[in-house]
Amino acid sequence: MAPARTFPPHPPLEASLRRSRFLPLLGVLACLAGCEEAGVPAHLRIAGADPERGRLVIGSRGCGACHVIPGVERAMSWVGPPLNEWARRGYVAGRLPNAPEYLIAWLRNPQAVVPGAAMPNLGLTEAEARDAAAYLYTLGAARVQPVPAGMVLGPGEGGPQPEPRIRPRRDTDFGHQPQAGRTSAGAAWNTTASAE
Repeated sequence: MAPARTFPPHPPLEASLRRSRFLPLLGVLACLAGCEEAGVPAHLRIAGADPERGRLVIGSRGCGACHVIPGVERAMSWVGPPLNEWARRGYVAGRLPNAPEYLIAWLRNPQAVVPGAAMPNLGLTEAEARDAAAYLYTLGAARVQPVPAGMVLGPGEGGPQPEPRIRPRRDTDFGHQPQAGRTSAGAAWNTTASAE
């Protein structure tokens, strides 16, 4: 058995940071990183909205009485749908694409968007609805696909796949070769059906 390797002791982290010439640069980078909504994709960002204010609006308006909302105190009810991973959702109110303008309209006046909806009108102002939407878009934003839901894909990225199959054909998949003089059950059925 080889002896364990030993390493020389390292100076404390604070001392090494004090000696670093790059500490001012790290401070500037940290400030710049904190100025953007971390992880929220560009197509879900709301100009002028503050997710932290939105979290407070959601908590003060009682949204947690009906919804599970991560990061909002006492928001653990299952009356309405849970709002976790909101940024990954495809639709607002089951009818509109999940885009900021539709979510803001829904939060401001759900009855105008979907008459008879179970969600009550909470009387949010435009600014409050924008802030609340900005907070909801932080939920699950790290796992959002690069193409928004409903957006057309580029050439060759979508559409039907060649020969979609529910289960593999016995005679062609996995390297099996059909035996001479035998047809597979599918081929026999197809020739019988076409002969009629």
